[in-house]
Amino acid sequence: MVFNRPGPTAQVFAEIARAQPRTLLVIADGPRTNHPEDAECCARTRAIVDQVDWDCVVHRDFADTNLGLRRRISSGLNWAFGSVEEAIVLEDDCLPHPTFFRFSEELLERYRDDPRVMHISGDNFLFGQHPIASSYYFSRYSHIWGWATWRRAWAHYDVELKAWKDPAERSRCLRCFDDPSERAFWSKCWDGVSQGVIDTWDYQWAFACLARQGLCVMPAHNLVSNIGFGGSATHTVSQKSPFDRMQTSPLQFPLLHPRRTERDVAADARTARLFFCGGADTPCRSRAGSILRRLLQPFRSVLAR
Repeated sequence: MVFNRPGPTAQVFAEIARAQPRTLLVIADGPRTNHPEDAECCARTRAIVDQVDWDCVVHRDFADTNLGLRRRISSGLNWAFGSVEEAIVLEDDCLPHPTFFRFSEELLERYRDDPRVMHISGDNFLFGQHPIASSYYFSRYSHIWGWATWRRAWAHYDVELKAWKDPAERSRCLRCFDDPSERAFWSKCWDGVSQGVIDTWDYQWAFACLARQGLCVMPAHNLVSNIGFGGSATHTVSQKSPFDRMQTSPLQFPLLHPRRTERDVAADARTARLFFCGGADTPCRSRAGSILRRLLQPFRSVLAR
C-alpha cells in the first residue's frame, strides 16, 4: 500500500523483490488537491512498481483522487481479497526482514482452515521483556506493521463499524478487557471511528478480531521495522519514539510451533500495560484524560498524509 513517499517505498520494494512473489497487488491513494507536490511524488512512487523484473503478475488499484486513510486502505484491501484468498500486507514504510515472508507464508498455510486464527503479524513490541519459547505466540492484538490474513477472516471487516452501535455488541466486546482503562481506551477509539472523528481503517480490523475472540500470531522477535517516522507521516511523527526503526532479527526454520492454539495471556497483559494502560512497568489503572495521548499505537495506520 503506497502513497507519496518514493524513498521508503523503494526500500520496501527492494525486500519484496528479493522475496519474488508470484502475484503482487499494489494499492495507491491519489494526490491531494491542496498539496501541489503530491502529483509528482505519487507518480514517482507508483513508477517503482514498474521495476518488477521477475516472473510476477502485477495487479494495480490506483485511485485517481485522494480518498484518505479510511476509504483508500479499506477499499483497497476489499479489492485485494476479492481477487485472492490470502495475502501478505505491507505499507510503504514497513521494512520487513527477509524471513518475514517465509514466516507469513508458512503460517498462512498452517492456519488456512482454522477460523480461530484471524491475523498473522510480523511485529513484536515486547522488547525482550517476555521471552517466547516457540517461534511465535498467539495474541488478541492485531499489530499491522507487516501482517497477513485470509479472505475468510477479512470477510468480518466492516469499515463503518456498524456492530459497535449495537449496545449488546458493545457490552459483549468490552467485557473481554478486565481493566477499566483499557475498556475506556477501546471505547473511545471505536466511538471515534463510528462517529467519523478518527479517519482510519485499522481500529475496525482490531474490532473484527477482538469481537470474535480471534487469535493473532506474533513472532518471537521483531521482523518488521517502521522506517516512516517523521514529519511526513500521519501518526508516527515522533522520531524519539522507541518504535522508530526497531531492530529486526531473523527467525530460525523450521518453525517451533506453540503446543496449544491459545493466546499468551501474560504477553497480552504486558502489551496492554505498554500501549493501553500507562507504562510497561506499571499496573493498569484508570488514566482519564490521557488515554488517547499515546505517541504511538501499533494499530494506527502509517501512510503519510
